[in-house]
Amino acid sequence: MRVFDVQIYFSGLVVALALPSLVWLVSLLKRDVSIVDSLWSLVFLALCATYFLMYEFATQRGTIVLALVALWAIRLSAHITWRNWGEPEDARYQAMRRKHSPNFALKSLGIVFLLQGALAWIISLPLLAATTGSIPLNPTDMLAIALVVFGILFEGIADAQLAAFKAAPGNRGKVMDAGLWRYTRHPNYFGECCVWWGFYLFAVAAGGWWSVLSPVLMTFLLLRVSGVALLEKDITERRPAYRDYIARTNAFIPGPVRQHAES
Repeated sequence: MRVFDVQIYFSGLVVALALPSLVWLVSLLKRDVSIVDSLWSLVFLALCATYFLMYEFATQRGTIVLALVALWAIRLSAHITWRNWGEPEDARYQAMRRKHSPNFALKSLGIVFLLQGALAWIISLPLLAATTGSIPLNPTDMLAIALVVFGILFEGIADAQLAAFKAAPGNRGKVMDAGLWRYTRHPNYFGECCVWWGFYLFAVAAGGWWSVLSPVLMTFLLLRVSGVALLEKDITERRPAYRDYIARTNAFIPGPVRQHAES
């Protein structure tokens, strides 16, 4: 049984650095590094395809995982691309551009594109374990399929609901608190978290329990770095109505709407 192939894994590193480097060249022409957000999920697809194609034996689990990664990655990338189309560079990157000027164009290769590529490579460990493990399909794989599909659907529905809400002129400046957003302030991030714990279950089924760093790191990023914490850092100052939304709605894990006393 082989669940960790160093040669295959480091071949993935080449892919994880080469693909962002090519997209960085495009960002120079556009003067917009926001396109890295559309690239993020596609790097995982490229990594999973690399692991799958380089492994000497195609397995049922590997085929299933590659298909699910493709479904997740293409949907997420398409959604982000559509959402950002025609918009100026994201405020996060504009702030980064000011902080690291002059020569941000060159610096962005390392601090934006290569950094995200390397991070994706580390997080891809369960995909490596799942596509190169030789243990036959078992009940844990069924749980993994269910969790990944649930996560993709939860995330996709949340994104669609928010897009429809923002598209309605009468909702300008209002807080989205309907649909899945009624039960969690960040249903898209919760769905994303489920996806990665699902990929980890595939790895466990293949004997790759050691890849637990991946879902733990992804959960930490979603909660404390680029997800919930970043978006809510100063949101109550910009949108006071969000303060009431926080009081009655769970931040991450869906739960019933809380009743709170008026002050």
